[in-house]
Amino acid sequence: MGKDLKKFLKKLWYFIWEDDGILSWIANIALSFILIKFVVYPGLGLLLTTSHPVVAVVSESMEHNNGFDGWWEKSSAWYIDNGIKKDAFGDFPLKNGFDKGDIMILKGKNPESIKIGDVVVFWSAKKDPIIHRVVKKWQLNSTYYFQTKGDNYRTNPVSIKSAFLDETSISDEQIVGNAVARIPLLGYIKIWFVELIVEPFKAVIDVKKS
Repeated sequence: MGKDLKKFLKKLWYFIWEDDGILSWIANIALSFILIKFVVYPGLGLLLTTSHPVVAVVSESMEHNNGFDGWWEKSSAWYIDNGIKKDAFGDFPLKNGFDKGDIMILKGKNPESIKIGDVVVFWSAKKDPIIHRVVKKWQLNSTYYFQTKGDNYRTNPVSIKSAFLDETSISDEQIVGNAVARIPLLGYIKIWFVELIVEPFKAVIDVKKS
């Protein structure tokens, strides 16, 4: 290795890891983004056998707010009508739901292994994937189908069926993975980044185009 190259690498190391300047700070952010997006995230995807090993919750559709018993008191009618009793729900994964701003860790799973009560992420006609709970499951020929519903009785009193999202009939090809762990609040980093930087930037572009 030549002296010039060694000198350059030494300066680069100092700039990234020891320099306190604004340019060094920006470089660290960019480097962290590259490492996470192109190394850590794909590595987790291979390990957990899913294309989306980590997702941020951006809606309130799975929130309980007032504890399991209080939530069940207000939500029970729909579940009882659809064959799900309180004791059964109490054994479901993530029985207390989760909140907007949480990070969810996903693991790929064979469709035949997905059970009623599992929390799954799936694609719809919307841009972003949806994370809701499986409330029904059936098989037609060689394809598994699922019905899901958000736990939040205020925003999701029933399973959604619209032009953009029909969660009364989700095929196994739409399933991204199962939620297996929750990291509270960390997803707000992504939410704030989108709200404070990405959306205003998109608005500027739209104005220029118009």
